[in-house]
Amino acid sequence: MSSFVSRIVVAAAALPVAVGLVYLGGWWTFGLAAVAAVFALHEFWILARPLSPLSPAGYVGGILALVGAETSGVAWMTGGVLSAFLLAFALKGISDSRQAATTSISATVMGAVWVGCGLSFTLLIRDLGDHGRLAALTVLLAVWAGDTLAYFGGRLFGRHRMAPTTSPGKTWEGFAFGTFATVFVTFTALYDQHFLTIAQSLVLGAVIAVTAPVGDLFESMLKRDMRVKDTGRLLGGHGGMLDRIDAVLFAAPAAYFCIRAFGHV
Repeated sequence: MSSFVSRIVVAAAALPVAVGLVYLGGWWTFGLAAVAAVFALHEFWILARPLSPLSPAGYVGGILALVGAETSGVAWMTGGVLSAFLLAFALKGISDSRQAATTSISATVMGAVWVGCGLSFTLLIRDLGDHGRLAALTVLLAVWAGDTLAYFGGRLFGRHRMAPTTSPGKTWEGFAFGTFATVFVTFTALYDQHFLTIAQSLVLGAVIAVTAPVGDLFESMLKRDMRVKDTGRLLGGHGGMLDRIDAVLFAAPAAYFCIRAFGHV
């Protein structure tokens, strides 16, 4: 099966499940986020193996961040993820690894914060009052639409590389197509739902359109640093779990704070 066909098949199978669980909300969405976090963290530990991350501490911090977000909001999410720092410190004290403590502990905490907090913000968006379901689905669909159109736009019309060193395959033409798709989906979903104004929906779309590709480039930078192409093959042509959710890990926090800035709690 070609990579392109594999991407279509996986998307057709996984998208309805993800959308359905986010639609249901509550612990259903938490379960989706927790499964994604476990796979993503596993991939990150493999990616960062030369840095000797203390994976048990990272798993605990990432999952506790999700639990805190689901039960008590941002404050408990922060407390949960910071447990990774304390546990990593303790584990490093009994570890026989010769890697520097600064490196091991930093890699561990970064994984927990990047994955755990990034996914936690999807839960926080889902819990935004009466409009949480609409907001969460809009953010996810906008990110996926932007990523899809950027992929096809770049393949068909890409000429000018966006970040030649970090991610040679990304082009400004693809970014333009992705931006249009992201803003269009956000505007279409939100402008007439007694939630955001037209201007606010456009601003939110622009925020997602900028931060989602940055999340993708961030992961590309890490992969280039560690000299790997994909973080895994879990999702066929899409690569690993991290390859699929990297944009969401940056877009969800930005979208959450943007919506909160508009006065929605």
